[in-house]
Amino acid sequence: MWRKLRRLGTAQLGDGLVALPNDARTKEQLEWIADEVVEAGGEATLWIARAGSTGQERGLASVMAAAVAEDYQAVIDAADAVKSESESARRRSAIRLRRVLHRISQRDHFPPPEREEAHRAVEGLAQSVEASR
Repeated sequence: MWRKLRRLGTAQLGDGLVALPNDARTKEQLEWIADEVVEAGGEATLWIARAGSTGQERGLASVMAAAVAEDYQAVIDAADAVKSESESARRRSAIRLRRVLHRISQRDHFPPPEREEAHRAVEGLAQSVEASR
């Protein structure tokens, strides 16, 4: 269950307490997870809350953006690392990195600047494969 919550881009606030933006996609995903918990014989309740202040809300968004920024930076580094590899290695990496970007975007609620840089790096890698043909 925690793996599914992490894939949604949660920010852990405490033991068993996570935060997500209140949007339709995340609410639906959490409802599915709660249903799975109940079907497995457990108990699950979804609560909708607000941060106590604008500063707390900004701080939470900043923490969530920083975590995703690290993942985008890893994609940028991976794309740079294979630039001098063979065409087939670059092609495989471009395909894999596009999938990774898709998974990251599913939990990217507060896009950091690294998002665009990562997309440019992967598309540049894909274009280098096409240009070498």
